[in-house]
Amino acid sequence: MGAAQGLSWLPIIARTANHLRNRQSVIRHLQSGLMRPGSHARLALLLLTALNFLNYIDRSVLFAVQPLVQAEFHRSDAQFGFLTTAFFLCYMVAAPVMGLLADRYPRRVIIITGAVVWSIATMLTAVTYSFDALLLRHAIVGIGEATFVTIAPSFLADLFGEEKRGRIFSLFYIAIPVGTALGYIVGGQLGPRYGWRAPFYVAGLPGMALALLLLLVPEPERGRCDRLAETTERRSLRGLARNPAFWTATLGMAMMTFALGGLSVWMPTFLSRVRHYPLQHANQLFGVITAFNGTVATLVGGWLGDRLLRRTASAYYLLSAASMTLGIPAMILALYFTGRVMFPAIFAAEFLLLLNTGPLNAAVVNSVGAHIRSTAVAVNLFTIHLLGDALSPTLIGYISDRSSLQSGFRSAVVAIALSSAVLFFGMKFAPPVAVNEGQTASERP
Repeated sequence: MGAAQGLSWLPIIARTANHLRNRQSVIRHLQSGLMRPGSHARLALLLLTALNFLNYIDRSVLFAVQPLVQAEFHRSDAQFGFLTTAFFLCYMVAAPVMGLLADRYPRRVIIITGAVVWSIATMLTAVTYSFDALLLRHAIVGIGEATFVTIAPSFLADLFGEEKRGRIFSLFYIAIPVGTALGYIVGGQLGPRYGWRAPFYVAGLPGMALALLLLLVPEPERGRCDRLAETTERRSLRGLARNPAFWTATLGMAMMTFALGGLSVWMPTFLSRVRHYPLQHANQLFGVITAFNGTVATLVGGWLGDRLLRRTASAYYLLSAASMTLGIPAMILALYFTGRVMFPAIFAAEFLLLLNTGPLNAAVVNSVGAHIRSTAVAVNLFTIHLLGDALSPTLIGYISDRSSLQSGFRSAVVAIALSSAVLFFGMKFAPPVAVNEGQTASERP
């Protein structure tokens, strides 16, 4: 009788196996039948950019509804500030782990898993009724986002050639300023009307759907779009430690992140406290400038970098270093001069800094081989946040408490000067990216 009961499960198991095989065949059919050559690359770019967009909406929604959350939980500013600290700590610790996993296992599965975890944690905000639960939710979101942000660049690099990556990463990273700005808008509109939990659904539910749609995108072969040779510095973790192309791009980006992170936190306060603009007006003006520059400068920088790459292999480094250098006098005008020149100077300085988003990310990706790329991106993320926006707001605030906010901003000017110098130095280490078959950028007349 026991044997008969055991055998009775066999048809169920067989039907389940057939169902799984059928579902896998449907996915393969969708991937092969609905996707023309090259279309899966465009779909991957669309889905990953949309996920990145929702990622940054979710980050900034909390800042928009923070007064409402504080009114419910009655915690200090320092405790609410620790929410962001906890997020970045989990983000920075998780990134290297996810990078190592992604260089050894299928990346699509890890990206989807991370996006699902992040989306579920975001939606669980609906049942968050204590500060400790909110802190845990924020930490889990940090881990989920690290999974996605660490791996997506290497996934895209295996879908688009080296000579296109400036434009590709400009599109992918345009989600940062646009998503951040929209998060403030969504939180500001929905929070007061429907409660502070409601805005988080804007990112959570679509994030889950986009993650599942990634099942339609096949895992690309590692290195399929790379033409550069796999040297020791490019193919191993030991080589990464002494890869000057990677480290000059990473340190240059870290200094840029230091400046942008500090300025984004303190600029509205500077306009209100030092220049005596009403805070709401200051936020609106700076927000409009940031939204415009974040879109236009990011796209223009990617296009210029790829265009210049036809003439010189060091294009990404050269463009970034030159725009940083030009940004220094604009920053000085913005910070130390008043009157009509101030806002045009703020606009120019931010435009020149954000021009580097696509080129610098492309430089990092091109500096390493496909088999350690996710790990390299993780090391890059850890470094730029540790030396950049995890440090600069505190340092500027510390100097401001003991002197003035204008004095604090000098550290951002120094950071931009250092970034420019590092990137000019890094030009000689730029890999010879091929722009045409059989010809590298350094070989063009």
